[in-house]
Amino acid sequence: MAKVKTSYVCSNCGYETSKWNGKCPDCGEWNTFEEVELQVSARTGGKAKSVTVKDVSDSILNINSVDASHNEIRYDTGMHELDRVLGGGLVKGSLVLLGGEPGIGKSTMLLQICQTMGDDHTILYVSGEESTRQIKLRANRLGVNNENLYLLAENDAESICAAITKEKPEIVIIDSIQTMSISGISSAQGSVTQVRECTNLFMRTAKSEEIPIFIVGHVNKDGAIAG
Repeated sequence: MAKVKTSYVCSNCGYETSKWNGKCPDCGEWNTFEEVELQVSARTGGKAKSVTVKDVSDSILNINSVDASHNEIRYDTGMHELDRVLGGGLVKGSLVLLGGEPGIGKSTMLLQICQTMGDDHTILYVSGEESTRQIKLRANRLGVNNENLYLLAENDAESICAAITKEKPEIVIIDSIQTMSISGISSAQGSVTQVRECTNLFMRTAKSEEIPIFIVGHVNKDGAIAG
């Protein structure tokens, strides 16, 4: 049976401790600790479960023995400057963070990418901020109308990743990471813990399914990604 572990995470820098503190010892900010509850495996028979360490020594390769003869597949986004920033296009299994201040045009830019890339690729646009109807209305205003574009209004990161694994779209857009959450974590959407764990989950899904994922991240007044 799972147990609940309580820890405290600084909402400013992400520092984690088992006890609440008024002042964060890492960043020096006051009253920034949030209580977080995590599900952990219970001990069996009064003894801790043994942990098996995976032997990865056989996976160590000399760089000269790695086969890199085939060209890496890159998707043309239809935006020359974005392709340049991405090193020549969007790579399979990559996680791309698009950061900027709220209202600066991140979602608009991604919908335009849906139009240019949707001719050749199936795209799943996931929004935690808008309903599918709101996305459709915004797409209409931009002249975005592509049969390969699919919409999902959802905040649960685990459910989204399960849908990605099942449906296997070629490209995924998450708008935005601050609105996503994992049910086993008690902290609020947009907190340091939620943003970190949701990002890690999307990154693992992108790599395991070899699907490129765009993540929208809002920037706060200090110029850092919120959360």
